[in-house]
Amino acid sequence: MTYGPAQTVLELAREAGVLLAAAESCTGGLIGGALTEVAGSSDVFDRGFITYSNAAKMQMLGVKADTLRQFGAVSEQVAQEMALGALRHSRAGLTVAVTGIAGPGGSDHKPEGRVCFGIANTAGVWTETQEFGALGRENVRRATVEHALGLLEARLAQDSQKIKK
Repeated sequence: MTYGPAQTVLELAREAGVLLAAAESCTGGLIGGALTEVAGSSDVFDRGFITYSNAAKMQMLGVKADTLRQFGAVSEQVAQEMALGALRHSRAGLTVAVTGIAGPGGSDHKPEGRVCFGIANTAGVWTETQEFGALGRENVRRATVEHALGLLEARLAQDSQKIKK
């Protein structure tokens, strides 16, 4: 799998002197895989956390059991705690987190294709939810990786503009 935006994300992070980390659930390491597919990424990508189970989210990233109980694993609240946990448990200055329903299946309350994203750095944390729809497992995961890379790119570009002013 090749993801064009990965090269851009790595270049922007390199220019900014920022290390990256990913906390992944529904993508199972594909974001880290996309970034590390690019030769030379080791100077920018610090680590990835594959936290597929709720227990892993709590143990590796410090996601609170109460948050999981109250909002469910597929929620912006959990994505936020995942992103912040990755920031705390790595040397990264910018993290991305994803948690969602890749399919098949889902429910009326949490349909297939719903993915929650979190982006964190020392300035704060941003979350959003995307409804990719019932595209099939592979396509939802691919769309999630592409969107996550786009969020990293946008955050790096925005932070770069602030520095230049």
